[in-house]
Amino acid sequence: MDGADFLPAGLKWCGAGFLQDKRYPTSFGSVPTAIGTITRLACTRLQEAGLSPKPLLAQAGLTVEQIKDRRARVSVERQIRLLNLAANAIGDELLGFHLAQACDLRELGLLYYVPASSQTAGEGLRRLARYVSLINESLSIEYREGKSIRLIFNHIGVRRHTDRHQIEFSLTILTRLCRHLTRRRKLAPTRVKLAHPRDRAISKIAGFLGTAVQFNARVDEVAFAANIRDIALLNADPYLNELLIAICEDAMPRSAMTRSTFAMQIEGAIAPLLPHGAPSVGDIASRLGTSGRTLSRRLAAEGLTFNAVLKNLRTQLAWKYLSDPALSISEIAWLLGYEESASFTHAFKRWTGKPPGQARSERRTFGTDVPPKLLPLAKEMIE
Repeated sequence: MDGADFLPAGLKWCGAGFLQDKRYPTSFGSVPTAIGTITRLACTRLQEAGLSPKPLLAQAGLTVEQIKDRRARVSVERQIRLLNLAANAIGDELLGFHLAQACDLRELGLLYYVPASSQTAGEGLRRLARYVSLINESLSIEYREGKSIRLIFNHIGVRRHTDRHQIEFSLTILTRLCRHLTRRRKLAPTRVKLAHPRDRAISKIAGFLGTAVQFNARVDEVAFAANIRDIALLNADPYLNELLIAICEDAMPRSAMTRSTFAMQIEGAIAPLLPHGAPSVGDIASRLGTSGRTLSRRLAAEGLTFNAVLKNLRTQLAWKYLSDPALSISEIAWLLGYEESASFTHAFKRWTGKPPGQARSERRTFGTDVPPKLLPLAKEMIE
């Protein structure tokens, strides 16, 4: 029997026996892309709901041809946009979570087959953390061992505050994968944290995961008991695992994607902290592993200041929150780090020329997420 008969679907022999699949490029561009699994699942869900994905794809900047071609990668930013649009169209605020519950784990491609063919659960999770960027260039995962096994998610090249469904999909899939690999159907994380706020449907996610979920946290994280590390996997296949690791490692050295601008990294660090009050330069510098002076110097090289980035982020989030009728002005003020709603109203009027209540009433004219004119550059917002 030919060794290729054992290979996962979509992978094939080439040249001297290395694996090759167009979904896993050997070099990345400046715009983070993904293999598009969740995008295609969302399109299928739209069709099941009797809705055509085509207009939403166009609105998100994607095409039907990209969805039909399972080897075509998609922009992560556009993927996130499509998920938000699909969730609104279907009326499913837990779309990412629901898609993760129902999908075949093999849809993950290498991110399933590499861990599944590993010797132990710990080895599989370490490999998953190392290779996740091959599947989704906007995600990196820190694997940490200690009293527990911690997997910490970081967003790269996309704004974290725009992503809710993709990250909930990722953490749910990770939990399902751990249960599948260890053959422990009731395996539950010891801790789950998500950086975005969520007031509704929390119990559904917690019920499936088997543990409480801390929303509006400082990090996106899932942790498991340390004893799962040494659990032997029944489907371990050292030969297949070696072949899969070869293609992953061959791609990794050339995966030096140009990361996001430093300003986008700062926005990603600021967003989850805002409900606790506006963070300082020192707070964000510490989260990014640098000094306040270095942070300010790097921003200056881009023609920006920390206060300018903070104001620009608050403006974008304000328009996003105003599109949600369930949020009051005082709640939006709190989410943006203002102690009083009057302070938020004054700031918003200074940014846009009108109070937030008036802007909300006109949102159908302006669109759901952005003001009627382009946001000023951050450096133009300096007082």
